[in-house]
Amino acid sequence: MIEKIFVKEGIKKVRVSEYFKKEIERAGYGGMEIKRTPMGTQITVNVEKPGMIIGKNGQRIKRLTDEVNKRQEMENPQIDVQPIDMPDLCASLMATRLSKLIERGWHFRRAGRSTLQRIMERGALGCEITMSGKLKGPRGRMEKMVEGYIKHCGAVVEEVVDHGYAIAQVKLGVIGVRVWIVKPDAKVPDTFRMVTVNKDIKEEEG
Repeated sequence: MIEKIFVKEGIKKVRVSEYFKKEIERAGYGGMEIKRTPMGTQITVNVEKPGMIIGKNGQRIKRLTDEVNKRQEMENPQIDVQPIDMPDLCASLMATRLSKLIERGWHFRRAGRSTLQRIMERGALGCEITMSGKLKGPRGRMEKMVEGYIKHCGAVVEEVVDHGYAIAQVKLGVIGVRVWIVKPDAKVPDTFRMVTVNKDIKEEEG
């Protein structure tokens, strides 16, 4: 019974996220966070351009709130818009940008390398980009680009790795784009540093 509740809530969250991604893509949608409160559901939406979401006199954000309420996905939703401090270190936003480059006709390797370089230049500790689908012909394949420190499993992934996913629609079909970023302020558990300690050793002669 508990498992069904978690699955149901997860599906609702995905539906709301997909709605935001479609409606406010031009504002640079970078993901959302949901928090339950006694007054209802607090939805924090991270965007690159908050002004485009709020609208004149808050009309657009009110329309978004009403639409989410009509969908009955969340109980008494309240939307809070927060700006993204460093857009180039937001995995969801960078995945969307990469998919748009591919749709505009960029070669997937050139687009991936350009995105990877841009992320690392902003101080990221590590980044991994994977592109899968019909990249070069009718047969599907996968291309992976990695630089720096990255983790794929364990609890540390949820703590230090920011991940985003987007889809590029091209003539040959669909290309899935996944971006994983370890931000500069992430506390990596297996890092270490060497410290040189000078000690005076005295020998006593008996």
